[in-house]
Amino acid sequence: MNFNNIYFITGTAYAGKSTMVKLLAEKYGGILCEENYHNRLLPQLSREEFPCLTYSRDLEDWHDFIRRTPEEYEAWVDGAARECEILELRILEDLSAREQPVFVDTNISVETLKTVAGQGHVLIMLAEPQISVRRFFERPDREKQFLYRLIMEEPDPEHALDNFRQCLARINSRERYDHFLRSGLPVIQRDEDRTIGQTLAMVEKAFGLKS
Repeated sequence: MNFNNIYFITGTAYAGKSTMVKLLAEKYGGILCEENYHNRLLPQLSREEFPCLTYSRDLEDWHDFIRRTPEEYEAWVDGAARECEILELRILEDLSAREQPVFVDTNISVETLKTVAGQGHVLIMLAEPQISVRRFFERPDREKQFLYRLIMEEPDPEHALDNFRQCLARINSRERYDHFLRSGLPVIQRDEDRTIGQTLAMVEKAFGLKS
C-alpha cells in the first residue's frame, strides 16, 4: 500500500491543518478529505469492531460524554484514533487509484504514515498545547457549542468545565506535541505573525508542489 498521489497533514489542534488541506485541494484541483472524513462510514460500523467510534453514535445521554474523567476521555480519544486509521486506510486505498491529488487532514499515526505515504507526502503542523485548551469553545463550531451548552446545564457548571478542560489538556499534552516534533517528519509550527498565504507557501514547499 503506497499512496503516491496523497498528501497527508497531521499534528495538533489549532495548527491550521483543515485550512491548508482545503486551500490545497482548491488550488490544485484535488480531492479534499477533511477532518473526520471517515464519518461517512459511521452508520454501518459494528459496535463490537469499533467501540470507540460507535460510542458517540449510539450515545443516549450526551451529558455522559462530558462527565467522563480525563483518563476515560484520553482512552476514548486514543481508541477512536486507532479505529479511524482503519477506516481512513480503506477510503484512501480507493482514492489512490484516482488521477487527482488527494489532500488529507488525517488521524493516521506518524508510524503508519511513514510506511504508506510517498516520500515528501507527510507534513506535521503544530500549535502550542495550551491553545487547544484555552480556545476550544471560542470557535463557533456547532459541535463545540453543543458541548458547552451541556456543560452549562450541569448541576455544577464550573466543576464540569474544569473537568472537561482537564480532558482537553490530557489529549493536548506536551508529550504528544513532542512526539510529533521528534518524529523526523517535516514540521510547521503555528505563528500568529504569519499570514495564511505565507503558511500555504511553506506547505507547498514541504510537499514539493508547484502552481
